[in-house]
Amino acid sequence: LVLGAAEKFNMAAHIRDLVKGDSAKICSCDIEQVTDFHDGYSDSHRTRAFLKVQDGCDYSCSFCTIPLARGKSRSDNTRNVLENVRNLAAKGIQEIVLTGVNLGDFRAQDLNGENPQNFYELTRALDNIKEMPRFRISSIEPNLLTNDIIELVAKSERFMPHFHIPLQSGSDKILAMMRRRYKKELYADRVTKIKSLMPHACIGADVIVGFPGETDDDFKETLHFLHELEISYLHVFTYSERENTRAIEIKPVVPVLVRNERNKTLRNLSFQKSQYFNSRHSGQTRKVLFERSKDKAMMEGFTDNYIKVCVPYREEWVNKIVDWSL
Repeated sequence: LVLGAAEKFNMAAHIRDLVKGDSAKICSCDIEQVTDFHDGYSDSHRTRAFLKVQDGCDYSCSFCTIPLARGKSRSDNTRNVLENVRNLAAKGIQEIVLTGVNLGDFRAQDLNGENPQNFYELTRALDNIKEMPRFRISSIEPNLLTNDIIELVAKSERFMPHFHIPLQSGSDKILAMMRRRYKKELYADRVTKIKSLMPHACIGADVIVGFPGETDDDFKETLHFLHELEISYLHVFTYSERENTRAIEIKPVVPVLVRNERNKTLRNLSFQKSQYFNSRHSGQTRKVLFERSKDKAMMEGFTDNYIKVCVPYREEWVNKIVDWSL
């Protein structure tokens, strides 16, 4: 079977329709025709669930092929999201991670196509569901992370003080070439806002190194920006060429060896940032959600602000939120 972005959700029906001897069956369509949203969640861990509330992306970053593979931005409706959350709570799930291709672009309507809601309004509705102890926001674009969302998380007992905000570059020149929708000043403002309200908050960032046209000075600008920024860890990606993207036409190309060296430099910085963030919370008591482990000797969990904790296994702590001294 070769199934397109729309037909993959009908996989079971296509399998049933297969006839013995068929060599191939292709069911696809132009990605522009993919308009339906299909909800879904993963609850295999029985402690933390990943709940998809949005799919697709309307952005046109010059390095990215996601719009070609996932289609236009589309969202679940708020009523269905709330129903999924309550179903997960009934299964004993203690934490839900909200996910989407471009999560902050969540735009829901009710069943009549009226009363449009954005991501802030969704978080406000979720914050009222007392059955679910924890929510965590996955990656969200800095230009879509509004002050309203930050302030809600700061006041909430359910939304965890943990943000993952893609940066991609600390050079405004490179951000423009990437066709990102912000400058580094806006990114720094978001981090400052978070830390002013939640000094204990964990903040992660995505960064791409070796983008075409990135000079040594551009990389040094990114390195300095990240060094001064009060973030907790980095996800570092080495740029790789993708067909059907604008970036593949940008010159000069950064040599692969240089890309790898820049990646190593930022990964070292990420380690230092992570160690510093963890050390600042040493001696504090924070709430940890412990998870079941195959290793009966040890078990792991995460604090509200995403510090990983490893302790001797205790069956009574599985899927429980425990006060723990770091």
